[in-house]
Amino acid sequence: MLRRFPILLLAVASAVLAQKYDGPRPPQKDLPYLKHASNLIATEAVTGKEEGRKDEGVIAIAGASSSAVTPLASPIFLMQAEKIAPEQIELYRLDSKNGRRELPLGRKKSGRAVRLEVARLTPDGLWKIEAGESLEPGEYALSPRDSNQAFCFQVR
Repeated sequence: MLRRFPILLLAVASAVLAQKYDGPRPPQKDLPYLKHASNLIATEAVTGKEEGRKDEGVIAIAGASSSAVTPLASPIFLMQAEKIAPEQIELYRLDSKNGRRELPLGRKKSGRAVRLEVARLTPDGLWKIEAGESLEPGEYALSPRDSNQAFCFQVR
């Protein structure tokens, strides 16, 4: 019986690796797309601007709301990774004020990152990113850790 275990383990591992993802694929690399059934909606790629002091400032993004909209409280994103490491992406809720979106900085006001679940779908770099909790309606941004690059979207 023990002699068969490595063969059985190899067979199971081969079956798991042989499964192929057959859903929609993002047309652009390093850009998260909202997945709506078989449709993909590109997130709004922007660069936030730091304003004020680091311990009391904000990262500001132009525009009161994102052009990428989802009705889903638990959105799923697909991303074909090349230069951005999906494991380094964080999700933040943004405040919409004075015609722009803001993420507070510093210890007292710092935005709390929403938990994400990240999984590799294919060996060629297709990743699935899911919010680990339901999101309330509002403005959000995915952002690589320690970067002002943001991929914005709105939950309605």
